[in-house]
Amino acid sequence: MEFITDFYLFLASVLLISLSGVLMPGPLFAITIKKATKSKTAGALIAVGHGIVEFPLMFLIFFVLSQFDIPSFVQTAVGLVGGLLMIFMGLKAFRNRHKQEEATVNLKKDSVLAGVWTTAANAGFILWWLTIGTTLILNAKLFGLLGFSVFAGVHWLADFSWYTVVALLIFKSQRFWTERTRMGITFFCVAVFIGFGAYFMGSALWSLLA
Repeated sequence: MEFITDFYLFLASVLLISLSGVLMPGPLFAITIKKATKSKTAGALIAVGHGIVEFPLMFLIFFVLSQFDIPSFVQTAVGLVGGLLMIFMGLKAFRNRHKQEEATVNLKKDSVLAGVWTTAANAGFILWWLTIGTTLILNAKLFGLLGFSVFAGVHWLADFSWYTVVALLIFKSQRFWTERTRMGITFFCVAVFIGFGAYFMGSALWSLLA
C-alpha cells in the first residue's frame, strides 16, 4: 500500500513539474501560438513531433542508468544540479516575465516537423533532461520499467494536453493569450520551479548528510 501511495505522490510531482515546464514560454510554445492562428490541430501535431524526440531520449537515459549501479554521490550531485537549475529557471522566468518569446522555425513547416525540429534544436531541452529529467528518472527507477513507462506517458501527456488546448483556444479566439493570462501562468511556474528546486536540493543534501 505504501509503495502505491509513493508512486501516486511521485506521479503528482511529475505532473506538476511537467506542466510547469510546458507552461513556461519557450520556442515550442511560441511556434504553437503562431501556427494555432491557422490550424486548430497545430498544438496536437507539434506535441507529437516533440514526443518523437523526447520519448527516445527518456528511454535512452533510463536504460543507460539501468545498466549501472549509480553511486549515491552521483545521484546527490544530479539532484543538487537539477534543483539549482529549477530555481534558476524560476528566477529567470520571473525576471523575463514581460518578455515575449519569438518563434524561430519556418512557419511553413509541417506542424509535426516543426515540433521535431524545435525540440531537437533547443539546447535548454537537452539540459533539462540531463539534470531535472535525470533526477525524475532516477526516482522513476524505484518503480521499475512499468513505473517509468507510466512516468514517461504522464510527462508527455502534460505536453500534449497543454499544446492541444492552447492551439484550440487561440484558433477559436485570438484574445485567449492575454497579458493577464500569461502573468498568472508565469507566477504559477515560478512557484513550482522554485519550490521543487528547493525540495530537490534539500533531499540531495539530506541524503549526503544521512
